[in-house]
Amino acid sequence: MITVPSAAPADVPNPWFSWSYLQANADDLLLAGREHVLITIAAVVLATAAAVPLALLVRRFPRLQVPVLAFSGLLYTIPSLALIAGLWPWLGLSPWTVITALALYALLIILRNMIVGLDAVPADVVDAARGVGYTRSQLLWRVQVPMATPAIMAGIRIATVSTIGLVTVGALVGHGGFGSIILGGFVNNFYHAQIMAGTIAVVVLALMLEGVLVLLERLLTPWMRGVRSS
Repeated sequence: MITVPSAAPADVPNPWFSWSYLQANADDLLLAGREHVLITIAAVVLATAAAVPLALLVRRFPRLQVPVLAFSGLLYTIPSLALIAGLWPWLGLSPWTVITALALYALLIILRNMIVGLDAVPADVVDAARGVGYTRSQLLWRVQVPMATPAIMAGIRIATVSTIGLVTVGALVGHGGFGSIILGGFVNNFYHAQIMAGTIAVVVLALMLEGVLVLLERLLTPWMRGVRSS
């Protein structure tokens, strides 16, 4: 749980940016950043783990696509405060309350991109793979999933950036990463430097993880380099 750093008294200057604040609260910012990253990664991994079997289920039984996506969309429409409050009695004031809520939000994005990516695999490629004797499992993991990887990674990137922003809501239960810093700024006489430090940190973290995922996508899809360059 992140502790709220102490603010400056109300009668001192209140700039939007302060090096002295960063230096005095570096440890709290690092601790908040660590929690923010861990919650984000855990939520996206959990959402991906749930999306994979659902996507395979939809591929096996296409009639389930509409109800599965509709249910995921319904979860996405639940206000974050209400969802966290609903999970609170079962998971308590723990990081898993925030992680579970954010995973439910990320599920729709990742699942939809998985389905779209798999559906976009050219039919002639699928027919050719079947013609050389690929089984259903081999066709899926050796042909369809690799070709759908760009779409799948795009969904994971979008879900990750969205989750980074939503983690801040977890400050209401004491596990919001940089959100605890931002909330503390409002509590502490609207301390501008504290609010701005937390906000900038969230933006920088989102850009960093976006860059990491773009590099990961390029490593996973080396055959796309020629397409990108052209």
